[in-house]
Amino acid sequence: MRRALAGVALAVTSMVALSFLIPLALLVQSEARARSTTEAEQRASALAPVLALTTRSRDVQQAVSGLDSERRLAVHLPDGEVIGDRHAPASALARAERERETLAMDTDDGWVYLQPVILAGDRVAVVESFVPRSALTRGVVLSWGVMSLLAVGLVAGSVLVADRLGARVVRSSRELSRASNALGEGDLGIRVEPAGPPELKEAGRAFNSMADRVVGLLATERELVADLSHRLRTPLTALRLEAERMGSAPGSERLTAAITHLQTEIDSIISAARSPLAVGPPGGGTADGSGDGNGDGDGNGDGDGAASGDGAAGSRCEVSGVVRRRVEFWAVLAGQQGRPCGLDVTDEPTPVRLPYDDLAAVVDALIGNVFQHTPEGTAFAVEVERTAGSVVLCVDDAGPGIADPDLALERGVSVGGSTGLGLDIALRAARTTRGDLTIGRGPLGGARVRVELGLAPAVPPAGTPSRASRAVRAAARRGKRTTPDRGGPAG
Repeated sequence: MRRALAGVALAVTSMVALSFLIPLALLVQSEARARSTTEAEQRASALAPVLALTTRSRDVQQAVSGLDSERRLAVHLPDGEVIGDRHAPASALARAERERETLAMDTDDGWVYLQPVILAGDRVAVVESFVPRSALTRGVVLSWGVMSLLAVGLVAGSVLVADRLGARVVRSSRELSRASNALGEGDLGIRVEPAGPPELKEAGRAFNSMADRVVGLLATERELVADLSHRLRTPLTALRLEAERMGSAPGSERLTAAITHLQTEIDSIISAARSPLAVGPPGGGTADGSGDGNGDGDGNGDGDGAASGDGAAGSRCEVSGVVRRRVEFWAVLAGQQGRPCGLDVTDEPTPVRLPYDDLAAVVDALIGNVFQHTPEGTAFAVEVERTAGSVVLCVDDAGPGIADPDLALERGVSVGGSTGLGLDIALRAARTTRGDLTIGRGPLGGARVRVELGLAPAVPPAGTPSRASRAVRAAARRGKRTTPDRGGPAG
């Protein structure tokens, strides 16, 4: 590209320079000739008054010497006498004398000007003024040389500027190409510094935006896989408890071994989904789910509604109803393990902007932590209350509690040896509704996980939640990429 730009600049500036240089050179040559011939005519005209007064040779010779120090003037007197050096052809002299008209002509030596002067007695004298060829082009060669140097300088300067511009464009293009190849080879952290012409700067900014989007999508997909895999742990826990209740019944050992293997595989999937992405998600999200514009409830455009939806039936549910159903499920297992289970649910409406499945996953994750990380027989309680602008879900247990709540809220960090995604699911769901999650000590003496969910505006009763909303959760989470990643003490 540099050679092409330099070649174009060379061709264009050369044509422009020649289009001015050739006419200007001809004009300089013409002006030099005109100047010399005008001076010759003036010298010849200056002798006419002298000849009108006298034709004596001595007087005419004196006048010629005074006007011409270079011996370019000559006077042809009527009697045939010639004063000065003769350069004009005889035929031209005879014609000027006979026809009494001024003549100008080019000869082999230069240019001759003949001016007849009519004297007394109808006699005619002819004044001859000669300009040698060298005088006709005096200064022309020097002027041509100066103009040529200026033209060459102009062409060279334009080629240099074009080469520098081409180098800048080529450098920016190569940088963009290198970054594209690196991104294609898996270097997710590669970015370019927008440089060069405006078009290449815009291309660089577009590349950076694309790379950020790729990183965000990859992070979203991996976290989605991890979250969906984590949700399998609830039925898996139920299976494990059932296997333990079977005791030494036939086939219980094989069932327990299969469950253990399945849990190991699920943990491996979660770890693999979180580990490959070396570069974290790009900035732009906020803790309230505003993110990159995908957390506004439009989901993927399929009408199911996202976690922070706009009030559509598929993106909201009643917290009280969901909690009752999930606690009923867990109460069966709690009875088998001798765990006292308490439930205190408000009778007020508790609508939140969360799909049914998402809220159910939050409740399952919190209660599942109690079953997995406290001994059998440990009591737990679930409470739902409504405040002026939110719904508060509290899960208390009588276990040893969580020694380091701040560490437990770091995503992927588990103080219980699991995947560390349970509390993260609850935290992300809370922040989707502009709420929050806190960990402390509860009235039962163990841990209290308090999830605050923002109330949804009043709308007509929503229909039965669709299982298809699971796929929409990915769209809701795209707006959360820059919120602090959290994790709980249990999977």
